[in-house]
Amino acid sequence: MTQALTTLICPLDGTALSLHERSWRCPHGHSFDVAKQGYVNLLPVQNKRSKDPGDSKAMVQARQRFLARGTYQPLAQAIADAVLETGEQSLLDAGCGEGYYLRHIIDGAEQVSTDVTVAALDISKWAVQAAAKQDKRISWLVASNNSIPLADHSVDTLLCVFGFPVSAEFKRVLKPGGRLLMVDPAPQHLIELKRIIYPEVKTKADDFPVSSAEWALSSEQRLTFTVELMDNDSIQDLLIMTPHLYRSSKEGRERAGQLDKLSLTADIWVRIFTAN
Repeated sequence: MTQALTTLICPLDGTALSLHERSWRCPHGHSFDVAKQGYVNLLPVQNKRSKDPGDSKAMVQARQRFLARGTYQPLAQAIADAVLETGEQSLLDAGCGEGYYLRHIIDGAEQVSTDVTVAALDISKWAVQAAAKQDKRISWLVASNNSIPLADHSVDTLLCVFGFPVSAEFKRVLKPGGRLLMVDPAPQHLIELKRIIYPEVKTKADDFPVSSAEWALSSEQRLTFTVELMDNDSIQDLLIMTPHLYRSSKEGRERAGQLDKLSLTADIWVRIFTAN
């Protein structure tokens, strides 16, 4: 059975929030309405770095189309297997996007009758809106990894897929012995696309996404598979949904715009850490 994780805290004063009809309220009178799509915005204006932070509406829509084709199904399955290997748990998806990977997890949990209590956050209101429209079983939150609106030690597993880890906050919300599951690109990820859109492909150090002084690696899987994009719409969706669109050169984008198919390498680390 899947339930919404409800140990929410006020983003303004850190006290516990309780649900009163369609509003989450704290003892000091701060109130946050549940939107018609089913999510709650817990990102105060003063904590925003821009007027519309996170992924744009166009990026979210492109990612929905791309993932709906099943392109990253092997990754979704690997993430679900890694999360569910410990059975019953509370789970936070920190940087959930439009919820694709999380839906695979909770569908898998229900198939094997594993109870999970779930919350998901993203700084992009467009991503959370899209996610909440598709699934009502989860506490969907507009919020930042820099200030997670969950109580201390309330989460067994914290999932961060292609996201931005904030070590102090992740440690705060994880229970003692809790797991941090990080999904990050490995060196050859989308290498064929990079060779098309960049004048030079620079090799980056393949470092851990979190400090080894603070986190102990408990398991590591390198997942590599081939992605076949069979039309230019798919190629453009991949560009739009990633930072590559804005980092690439004009000439590189033009080259990508002339392609009608592209074979790519997906090369991804799935790692599990525990706090030291």
